[in-house]
Amino acid sequence: MANKKTRGWKGFLVTLGVAVLAGTTAMAEEVKVGAGAAPTENIFNKIKEPMEAAVGIKLILISNGPAQALKDLDQGLVDAATGGVTFQDWMAMMEKEGSKVEDPSVYKHRVIGRDLVKVFVHKEIPVKNLTREQLKSIFTGKTTSWREVGGPDIPIVIVFGNKIPGTNGVFQKQIMDGEPYTTQVTETGTAAEVKEKIQATPGGIGLGPVSLTDASINAPEIPEVGRPITLITKGAPSPAVLKMLDYISGEGQKYIAK
Repeated sequence: MANKKTRGWKGFLVTLGVAVLAGTTAMAEEVKVGAGAAPTENIFNKIKEPMEAAVGIKLILISNGPAQALKDLDQGLVDAATGGVTFQDWMAMMEKEGSKVEDPSVYKHRVIGRDLVKVFVHKEIPVKNLTREQLKSIFTGKTTSWREVGGPDIPIVIVFGNKIPGTNGVFQKQIMDGEPYTTQVTETGTAAEVKEKIQATPGGIGLGPVSLTDASINAPEIPEVGRPITLITKGAPSPAVLKMLDYISGEGQKYIAK
């Protein structure tokens, strides 16, 4: 009897181990996404936890901007690249940065959302709205004091995110008529870091996605600045990416809309 019990326990433990291993393997499916500020804040930060719970796919998000995301995709470091930019503008951006894509046809791309770009201002600057002309004058460096646009006599400090080229590019195209940004800026990285820097900088102003607006900053009314959020894969999307896309277009919409 003892031997039978021993064999029974051993069999149970083996079965349990197989079950645990199978469960671990199932949960080990993951998708790596390189992302710019717009998809990070508007989509992936919102769906990450509920998607992982609902679908069983672990999302590994690498938020280092669309240009680097595409480079990582080419090197096989991520399964998909996402950015707040059209596919055509993305290709043009890569060429401008010295990384021209020789054959864009190797990529598959689709729009997975839309982002609105907002202007963030230090909360003690009581400016309620800024016109296209005022914004262009500020970001090209012609207007240097808040007094010139209805605010207090405080110098304007432009906080420039060097890891949000999609945001910077669409604002430059739609508001600044393609003119260059002033070089007199305080540089930082991501959109979240732009917001943090503005919170700590009297007179600060910068750009970021609408999803980051809250009571800690002033977000004056501006002309609408919008852009699609594009996802790119090299070749056909993997099964894990397809599952993620299905979730984004389906159940995920209730989180994205918030």
